[in-house]
Amino acid sequence: MLKISVMNAKGGCGKTTIATNLASYCASLGYTTALFDYDKQASSTRWLKDRPSSRPPIHGVAAFEPPPAGTTRAWQMRIPHNTRYVITDTPAGCGLVDIEDRVAEADIILIPVLPSSIDIHSTADFIRDLLLVGKARAHNTGLAIVTNRTRIRTKAVEKLERFIKKLDIPVVARIRDTQHYVSAAGQGLGIHEMIERDAQRDRVTWAELLYWLENNRDGFTDFEYTRLQELIA
Repeated sequence: MLKISVMNAKGGCGKTTIATNLASYCASLGYTTALFDYDKQASSTRWLKDRPSSRPPIHGVAAFEPPPAGTTRAWQMRIPHNTRYVITDTPAGCGLVDIEDRVAEADIILIPVLPSSIDIHSTADFIRDLLLVGKARAHNTGLAIVTNRTRIRTKAVEKLERFIKKLDIPVVARIRDTQHYVSAAGQGLGIHEMIERDAQRDRVTWAELLYWLENNRDGFTDFEYTRLQELIA
């Protein structure tokens, strides 16, 4: 079983987009997949409710809710037998107390980042918290970046690429800026499940991401904290 957490303290960076599309892609390959939603906005939970019954099923857990009366938290959070992938969607502004718990539970953390100055600096702060507060090294939890809403040859993307080059954390996927993700979300689908030919070109993004996840279960590349301090200063 591989436990993947999608995290960033900054809101609106695409955590739910990544969590739902990755979950649907894994399920479409025939793997038993679970999607845990820790965000009170319940975006992943609503996406699951909208998911057509004809599509590969995904076990959903509204982890932000207390267990129903007469049910224990352990039963609520149970993972089905033979589950291959557990994907966690986390809230913005994740508290420092929660960070270590989420890090300890994950094998790999995917960090979405948008090509804007605000998002870049917020992500730098968040990575620092993952390392110092969440103790990612001690837990041997992998870190990887996913860039979201990227367009070719824009100044914002160029700035984002310069930021990433200063980090020793791999970029494992680049999600292009397309309305197909919005349309898919409204139907409870992953973009690879859309019938539009233009949407199908994005299937390779999720195939490459899953390939990387499967081949990087044993920790992450060394991160030079001094580089991050210089970046934030």
